[in-house]
Parts: sequence; C-alpha cells; structure tokens
Amino acid sequence: MRLIQVTDTHLHADPKARSRNGFPLRQLHAVLEHAKRQRPDILMVTGDVSQDETLASYDHAQAAFTSVGCPWFWLPGNHDQPELMAEYRQLNSEVDLGHWRLLLLDTRVHGQPHGELGQAKLQALADQLEGDDRPTMLVMHHPPVLIGSQWMDEIGLLDREALWQTLAAYGQVRAILCGHIHQAFASRESLAEGEVAVFGCPATTDQFLSGSADFAVDEASRPGYRVVDFNEDELTTWIERVDL
Repeated sequence: MRLIQVTDTHLHADPKARSRNGFPLRQLHAVLEHAKRQRPDILMVTGDVSQDETLASYDHAQAAFTSVGCPWFWLPGNHDQPELMAEYRQLNSEVDLGHWRLLLLDTRVHGQPHGELGQAKLQALADQLEGDDRPTMLVMHHPPVLIGSQWMDEIGLLDREALWQTLAAYGQVRAILCGHIHQAFASRESLAEGEVAVFGCPATTDQFLSGSADFAVDEASRPGYRVVDFNEDELTTWIERVDL
C-alpha cells in the first residue's frame, strides 16, 4: 500500500495567481504529475488547500487531485473553509487501509494560524484507539512537535502535550503526518508504549526556511511531496522534490 502526501497548495480562484516564489496551481500540477510515477494507492492532502478561501480555489484543487487516478482524502488547514471543502469532498475522520488505518484530525482553530484539538477531540481519538489495535497513522495539519523554527513553533499545535498524554497508552500509533511547516521534517517521540515517528512535508508552493527564528522563505528549495509505503507493521517513507 503506497500513500502520497501533498500539502499546503495555497490555491487561488485565479488559476494564474502568484505566490511569493511561484505559481501555486502550476506547481501543484507539476508535483502531481511527478507523484503519478510512484503509482500511489491513496493521495492524502494535509491542509491549506486554499489561500483565498474561495469555492473556485477548491474547484481547481478537486480537479487536480482527481487527476491522480486514485482515492484521495483531505483535511482543513488554518487557511481553509471546511464548509466549502465539503461541497466537493467529504471530510473523513478515518480511512481503512486493511491492516493499517489512518485517523484524520482537524486541528484548525477558526480565524487563527495555530492549531488545537481540545478535550472533546482528544477523547474521541482515545475512543477510536481503544476500539481498534491495528497499526495506526494519525494525519493532521499542524505539527504536534517543536520543529526548531521559533515563529512556526508559536503557531503549531498548542495542546501538543495533551495529545502525547492521550497517545501514551496506545502503542498501535506508529506515525503522524502533518502539513503547515512547508519543509521536510522527521523526528521521533518516545512514549511508554513505544516510539511515534512524526513527519512533515514540503509544500507544493513556497518552502519555508528551516531553523529560522522569523518567517523566511527558502528560495533555494523546490516543491515536493512525501511517499509512504505500508509494509505489514512497519512503514517506509521518503521525500521527492520536483523541478519546475
């Protein structure tokens, strides 16, 4: 089973709109064309699909994601409007991969750049994990760990400690995929029941400079995506970069 993650497409209603460093829709198409060569079984989009929060931007997005030719799923980021997204595609909370399963968490806080789950969502997550011990990957927009960029760490998942406390009892959670950070990232969190890998992903639009105290775009880096292969109880993952 092969999953492709794309994230932070930041599309506009105008298909020719510019970002700071390029053209979001053109770059998304280039990334997806490259990703098709990986023959994915599933496409996962981890938020900030839209930049201008318009229905037309989601129209561009759903056409692009559908062109990959495999089932695809998305969740909202801080720039998104879930109500508009749902007009095109249901916002799932779980995806069954057979031996594995994905749990999709909505970390969006209306009107805010940071993320938060809150007690109700954390309890719902615990209930989902309590009832199924299959190997599990969590998928969310905001990173649940510090990434070493001061400005980004201030707008990550604010209740990350509560998330890790919730996960401490559930050894079936093997990994977390996130968006939001516009850069490749990998770390591990050690819990009583085992380690959880955390993976960030390059954006299809502008890349952010890693380790920067203040906001900065990495003008030397290229857009990309993450590949995840699920192999029995383990997974293998890597980043692919795309020349424009």
